[in-house]
Amino acid sequence: MTTRTARTPRTSRAASGASGASGASGASDPSSGPAVEAADALSIGRRVRHFRTEAGLTLEQLGERIGRAASQISVMENGKREPSLAQLRDLAEALGVSADDLLDPAPVDARQALELEVERNQRSPLYTSLRLPRVKVKSLPQDALTAIAGLQRQLSEAVRRRAATPEEARRVNRNLRERMRRQGNHFPELERVAAEVLDRIGYSGGPLSQRQTAAVADDMGYSLHYVSDLPPSTRAVADTSHRRLYLSHDDVTGHDPRSHLLTALASHILGHSTPADYEEFLTQRVEANYLAAALLMPESAAVPLLQSAKKNRSISIEELRDMFGVSYETSAHRFTNLATAHLGLPVHFMKVHSSGTIHKAYSNDGLPFPTDPLGAVEGQYACKRFTSRTVHRVSDRFSPYFQYTDTPNGTYWCTARVLPGGDFSISVGVPFAHVGWFEGRETPKRSRSECPDPDCCRTPPVDLAEKWEGASWPSARTHASLLAAVPPGVFPGVDTTEVYAFLDRHAPE
Repeated sequence: MTTRTARTPRTSRAASGASGASGASGASDPSSGPAVEAADALSIGRRVRHFRTEAGLTLEQLGERIGRAASQISVMENGKREPSLAQLRDLAEALGVSADDLLDPAPVDARQALELEVERNQRSPLYTSLRLPRVKVKSLPQDALTAIAGLQRQLSEAVRRRAATPEEARRVNRNLRERMRRQGNHFPELERVAAEVLDRIGYSGGPLSQRQTAAVADDMGYSLHYVSDLPPSTRAVADTSHRRLYLSHDDVTGHDPRSHLLTALASHILGHSTPADYEEFLTQRVEANYLAAALLMPESAAVPLLQSAKKNRSISIEELRDMFGVSYETSAHRFTNLATAHLGLPVHFMKVHSSGTIHKAYSNDGLPFPTDPLGAVEGQYACKRFTSRTVHRVSDRFSPYFQYTDTPNGTYWCTARVLPGGDFSISVGVPFAHVGWFEGRETPKRSRSECPDPDCCRTPPVDLAEKWEGASWPSARTHASLLAAVPPGVFPGVDTTEVYAFLDRHAPE
């Protein structure tokens, strides 16, 4: 197997500078606690105590050696005061060790790791807010210390899960969308990874074949297994121990079996680690989807096609779709990746349910999306005058639909299609100044939107309001997820028990 490029996963915390809650990875190992990148007063103090005990010295004896009172040594050992550099050198000399030994943040043994973890948790804002008494960890037996550390981890995990409310999910999604906007929805590092993978399997141009797609799996060392009992909460399951990738039989007969396979492999190609929180989970999902699209529609092949189309003033999402044999949604998404970076075109994208609810959205061209008080777009209602809404009322689902829309931010041109099944539409558009490069610019269809002004399409006309206000009582079709929090778990919504049972059934003997 060809050696693949190793990559360090990029987390959204690194992108946004936000600090995440500690993960649950240490829950199975009593000696593991929150990672410490540098020595602090607590770790230095514990090392002083360790080496003092190892040397058989009392507090008074060590104090005499460095000219300090025993009480001062005790304060330092308890992590309540950090020694100065001079004191650190004196302590190291008195204990027969180096200053580096005292500054090493790593615990000297499992017991000290537990003590440090419990002490740090007791000093955290979360523990302080509970108004619970502080325990002296030094005098606790090992089993009690282990129990306290375990309870603290579970408490932190419960608080972290409670934080994953719909509001938190929308905030994370908003931040990620803003990052994508700043980059023109183009990620050069992911494009490079896709190019390296394609080069290794001998891709030379045109649509990526199913045989070449299978070669990507082989390049990663994974064998493919299509099954009929894939857990309902998953689209694919990877057995990383035996390098087996399980997918549903339905994928083989679906519209594009390559897409699910590449998306399932993408996280392994990128070296993603287990997500610590919802923000990292969402970022990894976006990266995996991006990489899968970059493999299906390689930059090296798609960009020349688009540049030629722009030169001929004939850019078409349909042509891009047909050239690479992908879905309309994939071609529209991929166009937003390449339009700004390679064609100099600002662009917007929307996926809208037939009810008007925005499912996905992206824009760097100023189109005024509706937002909630947190700035989130997803879940809001698109204006009834937008192309993504009017296309649902068009009887011809075979031909592309084009429309101009006048908005408070200017005039925009869009092309849109209703996806198979009729539940969702996909629309892609640009400001009026850039429409000259596209097929469909001659359309006479035009609408006018005043959104976010409520009088545009959300406030009933005066005559209807006067007639029916106070005389109607609709029974709302409330979605079950309306009041629900983000599903708990490392991978939200996935039933871990089902996954483990599935893997156990299919694991090779």
